[in-house]
Amino acid sequence: MLAKKEKFTVLLIEDNEGDILLTRKAINMCNVETDIHVAKNGREGLEFLHKVNDNENKPTPDLVLLDLNMPEVNGIEVLKEVKKNSMLKKIPVIVLTTSTSDTDILESYNLNANSYISKPIDFFRFGEAISNLLNYWFNVVLLPIRH
Repeated sequence: MLAKKEKFTVLLIEDNEGDILLTRKAINMCNVETDIHVAKNGREGLEFLHKVNDNENKPTPDLVLLDLNMPEVNGIEVLKEVKKNSMLKKIPVIVLTTSTSDTDILESYNLNANSYISKPIDFFRFGEAISNLLNYWFNVVLLPIRH
């Protein structure tokens, strides 16, 4: 059971409106205080993280949920950029995608993704996966950007 009442910031980088809605709903069902920010493609996600183009006052996220298959800048390119940046690389990046491709999984971990989760089709299983994910990252481990 999630018990902490501290507020965390999650950046969801996702282009699919249905997946955005489901992820928001699953996060809101968890007992974790979160501010959820959404970037609808990789370019917007990088702008948010680098605090450019009207993102200057946005918070640095405690956790990034990253889809791989997006227009403009895909998730692999976002992951490369985040993990090579000395200011951003400590932020946990969780790949949350429909892809179960061995190539995508291997490339994501080679680029230092902190986890790779294939989106369950069933909402109950999806909600359970999000709950477990938030519990682990916000109640079990210590995040470097918070300490």
